[in-house]
Amino acid sequence: MPSFQVRGRHYASGDLCEWTCEDGVIAACRVIEGEADGADWIAPAFFDIQINGGMGISFNAPTLTIEQIRQVTTLCRSHGIGQYFPTLITASHDDLVHGFRTLCAALEQDANLARAIPGFHLEGPYLSGEDGPRGAHPKIQIRPPSWDEFARLQEAANGKIRLLTLAPETDGALAFIKKTAESGVVVALGHTAAGPEIIRAAVAAGARMSTHLGNGSHASLPRHENYFLEQLAEDRLIASCIADGHHLPDSLLRILARVKGPRRLILTCDASSLAGLPPGRHSIWGADFDILPSGKIAVPGTTFLAGSGVYTDVCVQKMLTLDATSLTETVDMAGNRPRLLMGLPWRNLQPGEPAEFVRVHEKNGAIEVAACGLA
Repeated sequence: MPSFQVRGRHYASGDLCEWTCEDGVIAACRVIEGEADGADWIAPAFFDIQINGGMGISFNAPTLTIEQIRQVTTLCRSHGIGQYFPTLITASHDDLVHGFRTLCAALEQDANLARAIPGFHLEGPYLSGEDGPRGAHPKIQIRPPSWDEFARLQEAANGKIRLLTLAPETDGALAFIKKTAESGVVVALGHTAAGPEIIRAAVAAGARMSTHLGNGSHASLPRHENYFLEQLAEDRLIASCIADGHHLPDSLLRILARVKGPRRLILTCDASSLAGLPPGRHSIWGADFDILPSGKIAVPGTTFLAGSGVYTDVCVQKMLTLDATSLTETVDMAGNRPRLLMGLPWRNLQPGEPAEFVRVHEKNGAIEVAACGLA
């Protein structure tokens, strides 16, 4: 990678800085004396823990190839995502094994992919089978947790499954959560119909996160005692949320920001394999989905969403328009907060860190986030 320079306001300090980058690493950073007002903000590239694919490519596809993984990674980088977790959802054991083995082969062959993909997210198949909480996950493949199966999947993934989303009310889930957490995997609660007492028990067993809190749920819930409010109130659970403009209303995003606080909130795009495709009906590995003119992706004939059609930059832009979190907090929610949860190094645009940036530009009241230095 050729050397280059980036100039702008440091996203955390506000200082006007110039970064010199060589061989993909920040070589030097100097503070420039003078007025910083009006300059773009420069921040570390995003890290998204839940990306399912894009442009018709699904990490779940039984035909997944290394070149397709490279294409999705390039697409992510164009949206300011320097690192991400490829996410495999509920599927047959054989399809999951194929996906993880193909991902591992890609990381072994391509150093750039290995830097961009520090681990994998398995969302399912140990989820609620009820309509609503199940979301778009195929019901036929929903099953109770099995440590034997998970161990075989982890073997296929070379130990790189670092995040697992499950429903804690399924048979044997609490013991499974304890064992999985003790193995070093971050356990998240999601696609669940559990009562509050089960949520509490799951946290006691080692669950540390709520996956896309507020989604993957029933359309109607008991007014006071329910799994959403229980997770919202539980300070030991970090919550991820999808701020794409479709999954959650602005009011709920503000509530999440105020109750969880920016230290316990993570932004994810949950980009579907359909992200980036035009409106219309599309078929992905045997299932039909509708992309509406608004960009919303839905299961035909239902009100259920099937991931989002955008990437992390749009979610950051959305949060910044709400004035619920500062620019520094919002950018960290899309990068450093998930890095911290997953045991990855915090980035502060210092020498020695990867030369991967995003540029936040404000013009005429609109906020734009663009990749900068990501190749």
